[in-house]
Amino acid sequence: MTLISDLKKGKRGSIAKSISIMENDPKESRKLLKKIFKTSGKSIVIGITGPTGVGKSSLINKTVEQLKKLKTKPAVLAIDPTSHVTGGAILGDRVRMTETTDSGTYIRSIASRGATGALAHSIRNSIRILEYAGFDPIIIESVGAGQTEVEISKVADITVVVFNPYTGDSIQTIKAGLTEIGDVYLVNKSDLDGATQLYDSVRDFIGTNEKNPIILLTSTKKNKGIVEFAKKLKELMIKKKKTKKEQDKARLESELKDIILNNIKDKIDSMPDSDKAFSNYLKKVQSKQMNPYDAADKISKLLIR
Repeated sequence: MTLISDLKKGKRGSIAKSISIMENDPKESRKLLKKIFKTSGKSIVIGITGPTGVGKSSLINKTVEQLKKLKTKPAVLAIDPTSHVTGGAILGDRVRMTETTDSGTYIRSIASRGATGALAHSIRNSIRILEYAGFDPIIIESVGAGQTEVEISKVADITVVVFNPYTGDSIQTIKAGLTEIGDVYLVNKSDLDGATQLYDSVRDFIGTNEKNPIILLTSTKKNKGIVEFAKKLKELMIKKKKTKKEQDKARLESELKDIILNNIKDKIDSMPDSDKAFSNYLKKVQSKQMNPYDAADKISKLLIR
């Protein structure tokens, strides 16, 4: 019980230990989840995503400082690409956010570990840990690669999409699934050439959609637009609290389906080594005695018995 009581008090050591349990120990994580699940779902989750190199970490660093001035208690989860050698998170984000860490804000890097998109398997439970420890909002920085940018909106109450003028295809990049998910669109590094043109393009292309998103110019180098961005986030937090309960119902349905699919995937992955029926059907397919669809139907029935 000491871990739970220390967690409730927001002690950093207990937070770190609890998130590590969620990441690495499925059996213990279930026990921990049972103790904290009922009180979960109250904090606002802000997802910040966008292509690599747009300056998300520096932006979060500065924004967290402003959010604290607005009487909120933010924490940051940075989802990193998995290290191929160790399987751990590459802690570049933590290094870049030293100001934030020094000011007492909790920041944790989590390895993506090949979960759906690049969202970590443990991300939802890590959010619950931080909620239990009293943080609100919880900021998730995604790795910003491909489908992840859309995946982040599955767990976030507020989704922020960040661009800068040097990320390549400008408007062509923006079209790749990002136009529907953002509550806020930022053109960061606005001190660079081309920022105003990109801002105009984003406003023309995205600003007219039914979500009516907020579109801002920001620069961490010149400290431009950060205060306004933090204020807009605070306004959105108040607004989103009113609809959070209904949103969470849909999210929990999605989470339940994800867990079931992962359970089935784990069972399928272990089948070649442990299931004689699978091996028999596989041999029949390989020898062309049975087509793969009929074999899959038979194996699927075995999975749900």
